[in-house]
Order: sequence, then structure tokens, then C-alpha cells
Amino acid sequence: MRPNVPSQSANSRIGNRRLTIAVCCYVGLLLGILLSGCSAVSSPAGAQGQKLSEQQELSAPYEQITLKKSLTLDALPKIRRSQSEAGSLLAETEMVSHSDRVVASLGQSPDGYSTWFNMVTFHEYRLNVIRKYFFAVDDRAGSLRARSRRGLRFDCEMVLGKEVLGESYTSENARRIAILRYVLDSIRKDIKELGDDVDVPGQYNQKLDVCGMLINQMFETVLIKLEASPVLAMRLSQAGGAEFDHINFNKGTLRMVVADDAVAVKVRFGAFARGEK
Repeated sequence: MRPNVPSQSANSRIGNRRLTIAVCCYVGLLLGILLSGCSAVSSPAGAQGQKLSEQQELSAPYEQITLKKSLTLDALPKIRRSQSEAGSLLAETEMVSHSDRVVASLGQSPDGYSTWFNMVTFHEYRLNVIRKYFFAVDDRAGSLRARSRRGLRFDCEMVLGKEVLGESYTSENARRIAILRYVLDSIRKDIKELGDDVDVPGQYNQKLDVCGMLINQMFETVLIKLEASPVLAMRLSQAGGAEFDHINFNKGTLRMVVADDAVAVKVRFGAFARGEK
């Protein structure tokens, strides 16, 4: 008798499960690295802090910068929290990293539990914004009296490249998955560019690299599920987005909207998905 040989689909399912476990196991370690150490940021306070929620304050540069329209002269003061801007309460308290085309500011709360960054990428010649990002993570686990505030948030808008726009796809769902993969590849590229020349002052921030690893892990978890069940990609553009599970942040959603040559992605997990921030 011939021995039983696992089918290709069975091997694929086993491989996907193993990959899911592999990419999820190091999330706790990454959070420990990211949220350890001394705080570099003071809490927003005063009149402006009273008017804006914590998240509105932190994501102000992302919201104020407009894809394709904002130029370097408009965007750089917002990323750097210039004293002339509305977000001046965090001016000079966030660490700024930059390359020729990418600029990012990263901060951490006084208690060390919350970390965030705003980042933009400029066109090489036109000097307008072609990608913008906001990321925040909170690792407050809660207690018997207080509900967990643990959560992850990621927002981005970017101009799509010709390599993804001009490609032929077998289905619309395959196109959506390819665009999501393009988004992940773009943020990997932008964070890597900031770290290519570590000898230049202000060029690199290790915590930003760890944030990138958390974003990468989140996207890979989502992509594994989408590639195993492509029909789920139909939900990405719906009002509520598609629902996913995260090993550290529980349930959440990812919404992706494509319009002309641009894409917008909105991710909420844990407390952010529950609307508690």
C-alpha cells in the first residue's frame, strides 16, 4: 500500500498555522522592548490639552497634512511640532528622525505604556507628500477595577505605484490583497530608509524600528487570513471594515478604501476598536 501523503492544500494550511504562530510569538517581546526605558514626552496640558483628546493631540500632524497637496514647507513644521502650530504642546518632546525623503517624529508617554509616531514621505522631485502614517500602541493591561486599555491603532494614506496599478489580477479580491501587501512593503521601505545611515545624527530611532516590527506583524497576521480566505477581502472596503483577531490586542478591524491612484487604511485593535481612546 502507498503511504498517505498530505495534499498540497493540507500542507499549505499547516504552513499558514506555523507562520501565524511564528509571527505572533515575538509580539510580547517587542512590546517589552518598545515600552521599556525612560520617558521622553510630557503629558499634554493646558488650554490646548483640554480642547483636544489625547489621540487628537497625538495624531494632529497626520490629520493636518494632506496627501499629494502638502509640500515640505507645509508638512515639516507639523511633524516637528513647531511652536507656531496648534500641536506645540508636544514641541521638542518627540524625537525626530529623517532621511532625504522621509521624516518621522516618535514619542512616549511619561508612564512608558503608550508609544506613537507620525511619519511622512515626500516625492523625490515634486516634494509633495506621497505617503503619511500615524501609529499608536498602548500596553496598559488594566486591573480588577479598570478595564484594559491595551490597543493598537494604525492609519495611513499613500499614492499607489505603477507596479500595483498596472498589474492584471485574477479577481478584485486578489487586487485588494495585493494593494494591502503594497502598503506593508511601503512602510517597511520608509522605516528602513531612516535606518540606512545610522551614523548621521537624527537619522534613526530604534523604537521606531520596533514600531515597524509591530506593524509588520499585524499586517502579516491579516494577510495570512486573507490569503487563506480571499472572499474576506470584500469586507475591507465596507463601512465597518473586516474583523480580525490579534494575539495581544484581541479583536479589531481593518478598513481599506482605494480611490483613483491612492489608498487609505484604518486599523483599530483592542481599546481603539472599542472606541475608548
